[in-house]
Amino acid sequence: MSKTKVLCVVGTRPEVIKLAPVIRVLRGQAQAFETRVLATGQHRELLSQMLEVFAIRPDRDLALMRTDQNLSHVAGRALIGISDFLEAQPADVVLAQGDTATVMAAGMACFFNRVRFGHIEAGLRTGNRWAPYPEEFNRRVAALAADWHFAPTGTAAENLLREGVPREAVRVTGNTVIDALLHVLHATRPPVPPVGDERPYVLMTCHRRESFGAPMIEIFEAVRDFFAGQSEFRLWYPVHPNPHVSGPAGRILAGAANVALTGPLDYVSFAHAMNGAHLLLTDSGGIQEEGPSLGKPVIVLRDVTERPEGVAAGTCLLVGPHREGILAALSRLLGDKAAYRRMAQAQNPYGDGRASERIVAALRGEPLPDWGAPPAPPAT
Repeated sequence: MSKTKVLCVVGTRPEVIKLAPVIRVLRGQAQAFETRVLATGQHRELLSQMLEVFAIRPDRDLALMRTDQNLSHVAGRALIGISDFLEAQPADVVLAQGDTATVMAAGMACFFNRVRFGHIEAGLRTGNRWAPYPEEFNRRVAALAADWHFAPTGTAAENLLREGVPREAVRVTGNTVIDALLHVLHATRPPVPPVGDERPYVLMTCHRRESFGAPMIEIFEAVRDFFAGQSEFRLWYPVHPNPHVSGPAGRILAGAANVALTGPLDYVSFAHAMNGAHLLLTDSGGIQEEGPSLGKPVIVLRDVTERPEGVAAGTCLLVGPHREGILAALSRLLGDKAAYRRMAQAQNPYGDGRASERIVAALRGEPLPDWGAPPAPPAT
């Protein structure tokens, strides 16, 4: 029996994290699949770092990253590069994850080349194409090209069905980020946190494009002022290297009381940092999924989210990039133990650590494994 030729396309750090478990399962079934990996290099240093963590060597790297590149240039070069690769090394199936320019370009390249496309983490929607920008647009374009829609939750699947996607093309798999997170936490040792004393810490990430400018300044000023009055908790912020982030972070937070700024963390260190945190404060999408898997309440620094399941389950609290909402949420969760426990103990809606197995089973035309309880993360 001939093998199915699968091409996995990755462009950014989150895509490697979320596709790595799928690549591992595919390569574990080498009798059925011939698996290749194409990196676009949309995120240069962060992408290379993740590929090393998961021991993935791309068959080709398009090296698209340019200084101050705009979205049109990224998408255009990615589309041409992926199309050229497919013409040189034909695939039966292309897999891409998420909502970046790389994913949109992969879907378009598959459509133009008549190659079947599997969209992992399909069906996330805010209903507003400008928020988050440009991700909401990218994932809707990817959906138009997809033959398989691997939805992480029932809510995501319902979004796709409302848009007219055939029911037989939708598979609810859970989110592969849970597979990756639990694997890393159990397979690696936690590094020593570079944040000084033994007080519990709040871990913050803030780097999204729509947060640039006034929203980010408001976030930074709010946390600076809150933690200035803290004696029990401190804030740890690994600063993203983008100058739109590092510039205001340095001006507002450098030297602030009870605030530790560090450089970006590799994924292993960040996974353990999340597992050791008391609370997560973020404008990220993926952390809204990872936090609940670790029993960590998540304060979301965005006005809208394409991951409403965490908000509905009570594991995530949507406050936006607004001073009063941030201060109120921090005061309540760090001051009211009952409110903290309600969020920390809420049911995780994002998966059981077997999403990758379900995706590969779907490619083989087999029944998907049943859902179960995820393994507990290691104690901190």
